[in-house]
Amino acid sequence: MKSKEFYLECKDHSVSGETFRLTYDHNKDMLVTETRPENLEEYYKSEAYISHTDSNKTVIEKLYQAVKIVNLKSKTQLINKYSNDEKCLLDVGAGTGDFLIAAQKKGWKTIGVEPNHKAREKAKEKGVEVVAHLETVAKKKFNTITLWHVLEHLPDLEEQIKVLTGLLSENGTLIIAVPNYKSYDAIHYKQYWAAFDVPRHLWHFSKQSIEVLFGEHGFKIIKTKPMLYDAFYVSILSEKYKSKKQRFIKALWIGLKSNFLGWRSKEYSSHIYILKKE
Repeated sequence: MKSKEFYLECKDHSVSGETFRLTYDHNKDMLVTETRPENLEEYYKSEAYISHTDSNKTVIEKLYQAVKIVNLKSKTQLINKYSNDEKCLLDVGAGTGDFLIAAQKKGWKTIGVEPNHKAREKAKEKGVEVVAHLETVAKKKFNTITLWHVLEHLPDLEEQIKVLTGLLSENGTLIIAVPNYKSYDAIHYKQYWAAFDVPRHLWHFSKQSIEVLFGEHGFKIIKTKPMLYDAFYVSILSEKYKSKKQRFIKALWIGLKSNFLGWRSKEYSSHIYILKKE
């Protein structure tokens, strides 16, 4: 059996309109975006990339911002539950800094990493500390590191995982949220599934791939939690990509079905993984 084989072709629906190949990595049970562009940062320069802009104009943008408010509360509850009393947080891919602000209000000392200049400047305007590169915090230790839909964006994945795990203090907690290509909505929409988001998403994970990638660094998944809102948001975008129309009712039905089937199979649209060193 080949270590990699063709899976499908996906179009960049939000920025360039270009098509990219996904291959399946048998060894890690994950999909890989092939022929990635050299100037990847250009594919983030769009108002369509909401997490970098705080945009709140269209229906989808308003929905995104509304769900973000709800998610901020659950995220802060999560870091409080699974972390020790030190309350020193590194948020990788901090975007415009809203999670850092929410964590600070709960007594956390925070630093964010955000490579996108525009998003980083917005975060700094809000009064939070955000740097451009992980190397800037290389000599620090954190008892909690979070990546909310960020791991799939990181080039040199295994090297970045090595750096991240090295930044954790003893008994530290790593919290990672990523889409799940084995969910019902992913299987239903296929190449139109919005969470493939090529070429910005370089890697597409399953539960097994997270176990393998972090197990190589001595980390174990101690809890997996679903992100229920993602099934609806991703389905709304996917339906638009597929039909060229805003078919909210059908998209909400697919999102609901995905969550119901996810409850049975434990394969939700997106998962949060809480990891600790064994």
